[in-house]
Amino acid sequence: MEMQQPLDAAVGRDSIDWTREYQAILQAYEQAGGSPAVLRAGRVAALVVNANRVLGIINVPGVTIDAEPLSDGVQVRIVAAPGACLDRPVHLCFGMTAETGVQRVIADYEIGAGAQVEFLAHCTFPNARDLQHTMEAQVHVGEGACLRYTEAHYHGPYGGVVVEACADVTVAAGGRYFSTFSLTHGRVGRLLIDYTADVDDSGVVDLASTVYGTGNDDIEVREAVRLNGRGARGLAKTRIAVRDQAHSRVFTTAEGNAPGTRGHMDCAEIVRGNAVAKNVPTVIVRNDSAHITHEAAIGSVNQKELETLMARGLDEDTAVDVIIRGMLGQL
Repeated sequence: MEMQQPLDAAVGRDSIDWTREYQAILQAYEQAGGSPAVLRAGRVAALVVNANRVLGIINVPGVTIDAEPLSDGVQVRIVAAPGACLDRPVHLCFGMTAETGVQRVIADYEIGAGAQVEFLAHCTFPNARDLQHTMEAQVHVGEGACLRYTEAHYHGPYGGVVVEACADVTVAAGGRYFSTFSLTHGRVGRLLIDYTADVDDSGVVDLASTVYGTGNDDIEVREAVRLNGRGARGLAKTRIAVRDQAHSRVFTTAEGNAPGTRGHMDCAEIVRGNAVAKNVPTVIVRNDSAHITHEAAIGSVNQKELETLMARGLDEDTAVDVIIRGMLGQL
C-alpha cells in the first residue's frame, strides 16, 4: 500500500467499504486535531490505520514506512535515513472507529545519524465504549540526529477506553529527542503513559505530558530519564488536571549517571471537586558532578484568577476550565 499520491486517489481504493472506512477514520483524525487535507495532498510521509487495517501509506525520499496487519493491531517500522532532513512532518494516524475492540500497535522508529525529522501522531477513538489500545514503541535516535514527536489523543465523550502508551527510547551521542503527549479534550478513560529514555554523551531528552481528566477518569504517568553519557541532559515535564472523581498518579525518575549530566523533573497538577492527584519523584545520582532537580505543585485553581474571570461574566465551571486549560497550555 505504498503510495506517492493522495491516499484517497490510490488505485484499487474505490470500493464502497474502503471509502466509508477511510472517510470515517479521517473524520476521527480531525477530531484528534489532525488535518485530513494534509493526508489527501499526498506530499508528506504518512500512515493511516483503523484497528488492524492499514488504510494507506505514503513514503517520501528519506523516510520509509512499513506496516503489517496483526490479528489485533499492526506492526510498524519507520526508518529515517542518515542525514535525512524533512521540511514537513511525518503524519501518523492510529485509531478505531468502532465502539468496542482491541488495537495493539508495535512500533519501531529508527532515526539515522544526523537526520532531522518531526512526527505528528494522532490517536483517535471517538466512539469508544469498551475499547483497548496499546502502543509498544522502540525508538532509536542516532548520533547527532533530532526527533520531535508530538502525539495528540482524542478518546470520545464516554470514557470507555483503556490506553497504554509505552516507549523505550535510546539517544546516541549528540542526539536529541523531544516528545509531547496531550489528551485535553473529551474523556480520558483509563490512561497509562510509561516512557523510559537512555541518553548518551551530550544527548538531550525532553518529555512533556498534558492530560485533563474528568468524571471517573484514571491517569497514570511513569517517566524515567537515565542520563548515562557525559554531559547528557534531560527534562520530564508533566501538567495534569483532574476534577469530579478523577484520579492521577505521576511517577518520575531521573538518574545522573555520568559526569556533567543535568536533569530536571517538573510536575504541576490541579485538583477540583472530589478528584485525587499524587506525585512521586525519584532522584538518583551516581556521579559527584551530576545535578538533578525536582519541583512539584499540586493544588486547586488560583482563587484570584477565578474571581477575576467570574467578575468578567464567566460562571464558575467555565472559569475553572479556562484556568485549567491555560495551565495545560504552558508546555
